[in-house]
Amino acid sequence: MTARRITATYRIETAYPIREAVETMAGEQSTGTFVRLPGETDEMRELYGAHIESVTELGEVAEASLPGAGVPKGLPGKPVWRRAEVVLSWPLANFGASLPNLVATVAGNLFELRPFSGLRLLDISLPEEFAAKYPGPKFGAEGTRRLSGVEGRPLIGTIVKPSVGLGPEQTAELVRVLCEAGIDFIKDDELQADGPHCPFEARARAVMRVIGDHAERTGKKAMYAFNITGDLDEMRRNHDLVVELGGTCVMASLNSVGLTGMIELGRFSQLPIHAHRNGWGYLSREPSLGWSYVAWQKIWRLAGADHMHVNGLRNKFCESDESVIASAKACLTPMFDSKPCTAMPVFSSGQTVRQAPATYAALGSTDLIHAAGGGIMAHPDGPAAGFAALRESWEAALAGVPLEDYARDHPALAKALGAYAA
Repeated sequence: MTARRITATYRIETAYPIREAVETMAGEQSTGTFVRLPGETDEMRELYGAHIESVTELGEVAEASLPGAGVPKGLPGKPVWRRAEVVLSWPLANFGASLPNLVATVAGNLFELRPFSGLRLLDISLPEEFAAKYPGPKFGAEGTRRLSGVEGRPLIGTIVKPSVGLGPEQTAELVRVLCEAGIDFIKDDELQADGPHCPFEARARAVMRVIGDHAERTGKKAMYAFNITGDLDEMRRNHDLVVELGGTCVMASLNSVGLTGMIELGRFSQLPIHAHRNGWGYLSREPSLGWSYVAWQKIWRLAGADHMHVNGLRNKFCESDESVIASAKACLTPMFDSKPCTAMPVFSSGQTVRQAPATYAALGSTDLIHAAGGGIMAHPDGPAAGFAALRESWEAALAGVPLEDYARDHPALAKALGAYAA
């Protein structure tokens, strides 16, 4: 295997002989089809076919994990479903350093092949040509810290709630309260973009007026991630407006704008891109199918995402803490020798002061955004105390002091611990 090959790691499940099933994968996603073709020579398969780099058997299961799976013809008795971890590779010459065509190759028709009752993409590895072609994150943690003025701890943020229903001036009033609280980061909810009830331009102007006024008085400028999700012309127009108004962040929903939309946004953006993963569950929730986050986040980082949502510990969704931390560590792991291409993980979903110590202990880094909605807004003494409490929970975590001990001298944290269940 050479550096000019793309590799992909899968976990498969099949009732077919494993080697036969893997050869089907390799052929389907390179030179072959369901029958041998006259033009598919041995030389062509060697040069352009997908190579099977390794196959590691993982054991048997009693039943097929997914519907519609086939079994070998003439199989005597009940089928046996076997699992394996498989590594395939492709020559860069097949499609070049192209992210859209990479996805078509490593995650195309494979998921529909009848021989498989399970197929999940676990990881991908790309040659340096991809780093040369795609910008990757322009800001990442370093640029985000420079724009927000936050060093030595996570950015502490929140989400505009109610998600929809607030008009431009109501949103700006909420932002005023949060700025006065000292908040580092605020984001639009992914459901709020450019609707007639809260038009983007009116919201952006109202919000940036408040943020600008507060920055002039105090020197602290909150980073606001404006949701510019839309078609390309809309995203460019709204991005340019945020730049004109002095904003420091834009947000896009990855599964909505698509890979090409994100690539184009990454090319023209002059601001950090806050990448929201809403819809991630339909790619991942069935453990026998789809993508692992480790593989998925790589394409978006390379396209230009500076911040990547990873869920949060003890979240309101179905994801385990172990999976959340693995996702966050993946975002902070360099992809290439020539440039790190790392993104800042965003912890959110049901977050309160109680998750900070475990998050820091498991991640071992402060290069993250910790976003809490109710965990800040529902503090008994209001949002200012909610922000102070979450910041104090991180102070305790970084100092290695139990939250209950730190709370003795920090009333905001003490009230938060009483308000949010363990």
